[in-house]
Amino acid sequence: MLISLLESYYGGSHRTWADGYKRFSRHDVQLLTLPAQYWKWRMQGAAISFARLLDAKPDLILASSMIDLSIFRALTYRQLGDVPLALYLHENQLSYPQNQRQGHGWRYGFINYASALTADGVYFNSEFHMQDFLAQLPRMLKNFRDFNELGTIDIISAKSKVLAVGMDLQRFDAYRVTKNRDEPPVILWNHRWEEDKDPTSFVHSMIKLADEGYEFKVAITGEQFGKMPEAFKRAKTALADRLIQLGYMESFADYARLLWRSDYVVSTAWQEFFGIAVCEAITCGCLPILPDRLNYPNLLTDELKSACLYQPGRLSAQLRFHLESNFRPDTAALREKIAGFDWRQMAPQYDAELEALVNRQR
Repeated sequence: MLISLLESYYGGSHRTWADGYKRFSRHDVQLLTLPAQYWKWRMQGAAISFARLLDAKPDLILASSMIDLSIFRALTYRQLGDVPLALYLHENQLSYPQNQRQGHGWRYGFINYASALTADGVYFNSEFHMQDFLAQLPRMLKNFRDFNELGTIDIISAKSKVLAVGMDLQRFDAYRVTKNRDEPPVILWNHRWEEDKDPTSFVHSMIKLADEGYEFKVAITGEQFGKMPEAFKRAKTALADRLIQLGYMESFADYARLLWRSDYVVSTAWQEFFGIAVCEAITCGCLPILPDRLNYPNLLTDELKSACLYQPGRLSAQLRFHLESNFRPDTAALREKIAGFDWRQMAPQYDAELEALVNRQR
C-alpha cells in the first residue's frame, strides 16, 4: 500500500514521528514535507503547497495536524478521487493556550475542526487529547450566532480513534551509562522552551530546594525557539554550581547519555497532548515527577501515581519527599508500559488501522 504522509511542520517531534513511521511501517510511506517554521502560514497555506507537490495517486493520504484538509481535498479531488484522507492530530489549536501576542481567536481551531470534518478517519495521539478536542468543539461552535452545526461533533466523534505516538525507544539502549549512586541525584527538565511548558515554575522550585540545602544537580535541555526564557537566565546564575546542562543537545548520543545519567524527570507543562520527552526519560530509568493533569496520569501505572503526580503549587513538596527519603520504587512495570509506545509495537497498529480505513472506503 502506498501512503503519502503530509507533514507541514517537519521538525521536532513531528519530524521524528513521520520518519519513524516511514522506517517501521510495512507499507511504502512517502514523505511530503515543509520546513518547521511559520506555523500560522503552514496551517493556512500548506494545503495549497501539498496539492501542487503531490505527483502520485497513493492508496491513502495521511496528513499531520498543521493543515487545512478541506482546502487540500478541494484542490485535489480530480487527481485523488475517492482516495481516503486520514488526519493525525499531534495537537490542536482549540485547546492550545494563547498568549497575548497571538490573539487569533478561533481561526486556527476552526481549521482543525474543518479538517477533522473533511477527513475519512481522525486519529489522536492520546485518549486525553481526543476527549479534550471533542469537548472543546461545542465551546467554539456555540460562539457563533446561528447555524452552529453542533451535530457535526457526533460525525467527527464517530470516525475518531486513538493511535498513540510511535517512538524509537530502543535506540536509547546503545548509550546506556550506569548511574553513580554516590553522586547527588540529577533532576532533568527536557521540554520545549516555551511558555506553555512553564519553565518558571521549574526554576522557582529548583532555587527553593537549593536554598533549603538539598543536594542535587540540574539538567535543562529541550528544543529552543528564539531567546532564552528569563527563568533559564535566572537558573544560569542562581544554580550555576548545580547545572550540568543548559541548552539544546544536537547530538542524540549526548542527549541519551544525559537521560541515563538523570534520576528524576520533571514536567511543569500546562499544555501537553502526549508526553514524548517524559517517555524517553522513563525509558532511561528516570522517575517521573509530573503535574496531575493533561495526559500525564495516563502514562503512569496506578501504583506510582501517588509518588509521581503533584497538585498545583506542590512541585517543591513532591521533590522534597523524594530527596529526603531517596525513595526509589520498582519502575519495571512503568518502563514496560512505556515500551509499548515503541514503533516496533505501534507501527503494526498504524498499518492495520490505515489498511482498514482504505478497505472501508473501497
